[in-house]
Amino acid sequence: MQQQEIHQFLEQYFLANKCELTGSGNGHLEVQLTIDMDKELMNRPFYWHYLEKTGGIPNPMRISFITDPIAAPEGMKGENVHFGSPRLHQIFQSAKRLSKYVRLYEKQPAFQIRQTPLHPWLGVNMKISFVCDRKKDVFRSFGLNLINGQLVEEFHEQVSQRPLTPKIPDFCFTLSPIIRPASGINRIHTFLENELSQLDESWAQAATKRWDEDLALLEHFYGDTVEKPESYYTEKEALKELYEPRITMEIINGGIFYLS
Repeated sequence: MQQQEIHQFLEQYFLANKCELTGSGNGHLEVQLTIDMDKELMNRPFYWHYLEKTGGIPNPMRISFITDPIAAPEGMKGENVHFGSPRLHQIFQSAKRLSKYVRLYEKQPAFQIRQTPLHPWLGVNMKISFVCDRKKDVFRSFGLNLINGQLVEEFHEQVSQRPLTPKIPDFCFTLSPIIRPASGINRIHTFLENELSQLDESWAQAATKRWDEDLALLEHFYGDTVEKPESYYTEKEALKELYEPRITMEIINGGIFYLS
């Protein structure tokens, strides 16, 4: 995930949660949090508990982010946010909780007077993890037309370019889906499984080799003991959990998008 993508994600996240962007430019972002988002992100339970007990005036925090230290104004103070940083991880988890599922409609031009059909699309953002003693995460976005079954990739990037609204626009009507969302998710899973089955497996083979080497060390350490102690089996199982190659797929969020 590039720094510019992180910046755009933060903008979308805070705007979607009704926060005011008091400053946004190259490499930096300044946000005035709402009460709800202060509670969500800033870990001030005692402050909010005190206000609720005393009836005080709430004062949500203002927070600044540096998304690109080189591009940001010189001397500007703020939290450095990059892929893997604790704050970004927290916001990812928050976005996952707050927007697990959405239903949005594509806006039409203001001068639109004829009835426009909106086609239902299932949009799914996924994380594919290649796991052994090392881990690699890959993020993918898919869109599935729930009428004709067309599957497209990078759906999030495409739909982000369209004006969307949570209410169906005037002079529009929605087409009924033929494919159920649950079946659509199964189709996406099947597509991914077929794709993953054709990938280079050298990473898994290398992990298995490292696993075998550590198993050999374990066997050497316990020698020719006929009756192995419990610790032997515990360590052997721990090596399996550490090294055994596996691929996991996780849905981060998704929704139904009615598009023209």
